Amino acid sequence: MPISTFSFPTTIIFGPGAIERLAAELEKKGARNPLLVADRGLVGTAVLARVHSLIPHAALFTNVDPNPIEQNVSDGVDFYRANGCDSIVGLGGGSPIDAAKAIRLKVTHSLPLADYDDLIDGWQKITADLPPFVAIPTTAGTGSEVGRSTVITLAATNRKTVIFSPHLIPSPAIVDPELTTSLPPHITAGTGMDALTHNVEAYLSRGYHPLCDAIAFAGAKLANDNLPVVMGDPANLEARGNMLMASMMGAIAFQKGLGATHSLAHPLSSECGLHHGTANAILLPWVLEFNRPAAQQSLNTLEAHLDCPDLANRVRELNEICRIKPRLRDYHVPREVLPALAAKAIQDGCHQLNPRTVTVQDLLDLYEQAY
Repeated sequence: MPISTFSFPTTIIFGPGAIERLAAELEKKGARNPLLVADRGLVGTAVLARVHSLIPHAALFTNVDPNPIEQNVSDGVDFYRANGCDSIVGLGGGSPIDAAKAIRLKVTHSLPLADYDDLIDGWQKITADLPPFVAIPTTAGTGSEVGRSTVITLAATNRKTVIFSPHLIPSPAIVDPELTTSLPPHITAGTGMDALTHNVEAYLSRGYHPLCDAIAFAGAKLANDNLPVVMGDPANLEARGNMLMASMMGAIAFQKGLGATHSLAHPLSSECGLHHGTANAILLPWVLEFNRPAAQQSLNTLEAHLDCPDLANRVRELNEICRIKPRLRDYHVPREVLPALAAKAIQDGCHQLNPRTVTVQDLLDLYEQAY
């Protein structure tokens, strides 16, 4: 697989060995003292060692939670300033890359993070005055390396908050499938199902964006076909590359919108610590069945494309292949918290473009069905 460069609109340097271009890309931007943001899960791994060896002068910051919180961001900003940094490299899955985006924002933007909340049009307060930023994914899930948003749990609300702006898009993204071959199976599984969910929900959402529809349509196919391959053959670089591409396509496509699956999944992460992709995987079949009356034609088209008679059942098959347990109770979510989770989920903006309008009761019912 050769190294290719795309611009859409992020500059993407893609292919095995692409990581070797990191130092040159930083040099192009005049970046001499980067902050390398990773998470604790990468500490001691060959992946982090390889990347840090390419930029040995970088200050390494790894104080990032699995679902990044506001304190991670403020700590990162302090670390950036204390080390005289002039640029940022985000390495890892969605959590460290999202944290890196928010650190980048706060280095030059003084308002509280809550003021940039997409639900209150906070994007209008974000300018292009941001330090250079390179994103390097080590998972194929969120596609944060090409996304224009970051998701941070704010201290005041304990709610996953979306901060959105085209200025937040990394450039370039260095996407190297070699960095994903050593992922633990449960991370490959959860992130892979996250990529599938992004593409499916974007395709079915009520937003109008035919370009995103086409990307999501193709991205769903890549995820559906290649996730079983990487689960069975983790070293398959072609399939790993296809999953990375599906992940990026989902993140590009969901600028159109997402759906109720994400609104349900976000509180499960912030309140119960459930991995975001795993939460999506458990909930997606139930939401698809709920949405079918409002999205029958789109579902028929997508099911024909994926060569499956029922997409909800296909998601359940993929979960079984990925060894993702089918029920929330399997992950020790207490049943008594479901009403509180539903109250949080209705505050999440993702459901606003769900094909079928949802109420708090609908969201609670979906939690109950998945329980």
